[in-house]
Amino acid sequence: MRIAHVITRMIIGGAQENTLLTCLDLRDLFGDEVLVITGPALGPEGSLMDRVRAAGLPYVEINSLRRAIHPWRDTTSYRHIRRALAEFRPDVVHTHSAKGGILGRQAAWSLQVPVVVHTVHGAPFHPYQYAAVRAAFRACERRAAGQCHAMISVADAMTDLMVEAGVAPREKFTTIYSGMEVEPFLAADSLRAETRRRLGYTDDHVVIGKVARLFALKGHEYVIEAARSVVQNHPQARFLLVGDGTWRASLHQQIAAAGLRGHFQFTGLVPPAGIPALLAATDIVVHASLREGLARVLPQALIVGRPVISFDIDGAREVVLPGQTGLLVSPQSVPGLVVALAELIPDAPLRQRMAAEGRRRCTEMFRHQDCSRKIRELYQAVSVSSGPSAC
Repeated sequence: MRIAHVITRMIIGGAQENTLLTCLDLRDLFGDEVLVITGPALGPEGSLMDRVRAAGLPYVEINSLRRAIHPWRDTTSYRHIRRALAEFRPDVVHTHSAKGGILGRQAAWSLQVPVVVHTVHGAPFHPYQYAAVRAAFRACERRAAGQCHAMISVADAMTDLMVEAGVAPREKFTTIYSGMEVEPFLAADSLRAETRRRLGYTDDHVVIGKVARLFALKGHEYVIEAARSVVQNHPQARFLLVGDGTWRASLHQQIAAAGLRGHFQFTGLVPPAGIPALLAATDIVVHASLREGLARVLPQALIVGRPVISFDIDGAREVVLPGQTGLLVSPQSVPGLVVALAELIPDAPLRQRMAAEGRRRCTEMFRHQDCSRKIRELYQAVSVSSGPSAC
């Protein structure tokens, strides 16, 4: 097949890493011709474009394609996407993210591409927006859903959310978890001792890790607030914040104001290859985001063998099973985080039991080769149901 993937930007992020692995699998496992169409990877989150180039994946970078809404740039981006697709003549167009998904689907549909698929990595509308903004995004998604043949959700929760919002009927969705390279996470414990030594942790420290961009709605402020109470009863607790972003300075200020400088450490921007070692250095992983399709760090932590405490949002409950692989906490609940941390910090055997169950459940669920195979099978099924095509 000739397959074009359209995504707004190839920053270091879950949706982007999943898209890259899918493209590589389509080429390497199935012999497909793959083209990546993307905007520039701007911002403090880092870029995956070096990996795209190193892998020899053909790509088109459209400078005007940006995350923020901008009528002139968006119109220009649409024309460039349509031109790139017309020149490539794909059998399949697979879109990702809000902006790339809306413009990419419209362009592919206008060119009568035989198979048009969109992945919902996370809904672009959420309760923390103004009502008018939320309604506008829902309307855009409903229109775009009519310009594709099928939609992939990275969690069942995403399907439920989109169906309840009236975006598309349930039968249009297929859940395919976001694939990842599981082997580095399975082998990560061999890196634990050296990584903890490098970070300055002793055997007595219980390290609570959080892997996320330092950005709005990622929930770092709730973890810092919970730490005020936690360290009073568990002075051996240490918090490791992995990632970078525009909120770094304000989070440093919050930590200093709370008198917690000795208990927190920032790693800065970390490439995907560095995440397994950092997760191995932790004893507990906490995820306090307020919106997420299914955060990759949840299965990654479980595959490494670390229990997870997560706000009960979106797809988290599909891998964080209370009492089995971790603990779920009501969103924005600082007292809930305090109680959950107080349960796991002193109980190493409980952490180990949860970790073992999480690894058993998640390893095969998230192996990228299997997820890519399911995606390609969906392309073929849509091709058959849509009528004769070059596929």
